[in-house]
Amino acid sequence: MTALVAVGPSTASADIMFTPFVGIATGGSTADSTTSFGGGLTWMGAGAVGLDLDFGYTPDFFGPSGDDFGDNNVTTFMVSAIVGAPVGGQSGPGLRPYAVGGLGILKEKIDEAGDLFDVDDNSWGFNLGGGIAGFFTDNVGIRGDVRYFRSLNRGDDDGLDFDLGELDFWRVTAGVTFRFGG
Repeated sequence: MTALVAVGPSTASADIMFTPFVGIATGGSTADSTTSFGGGLTWMGAGAVGLDLDFGYTPDFFGPSGDDFGDNNVTTFMVSAIVGAPVGGQSGPGLRPYAVGGLGILKEKIDEAGDLFDVDDNSWGFNLGGGIAGFFTDNVGIRGDVRYFRSLNRGDDDGLDFDLGELDFWRVTAGVTFRFGG
């Protein structure tokens, strides 16, 4: 009996992936394409569905510091559903293409050089995108990601309104992925 258990199918397990990334924010509200960096923590269940936490920081989002906008940046924190089937299994070398989408916070910060106006605004927003993670070993790989971010307008009563806001941009990133579990 013990021998049958030892050679029987193994139970599927979850993957946890940590990905520090660097890339660009471009289009929409950005003045020019500008460097963006951050990190992601992803939990993938034994199947193809999981949860993705994404933190991104983009300095000089509205233009170079010292120009019209002074010091400025956009910070994002998103909680998203992720769907991605592993090709080649959940361990060892393989690929995992995925789609991702969720809600979170978009923070705009502008410290205008002349102190006429400063902006420090937190808005609800969403992100939609996808990418691919490729693994060389059980625990190390690379991940490429493309996401669209958009703010949501505030309602008249400061409640959440699902009308589209003015802040929007694309972010394209790549990073080293560390996988645990599987």
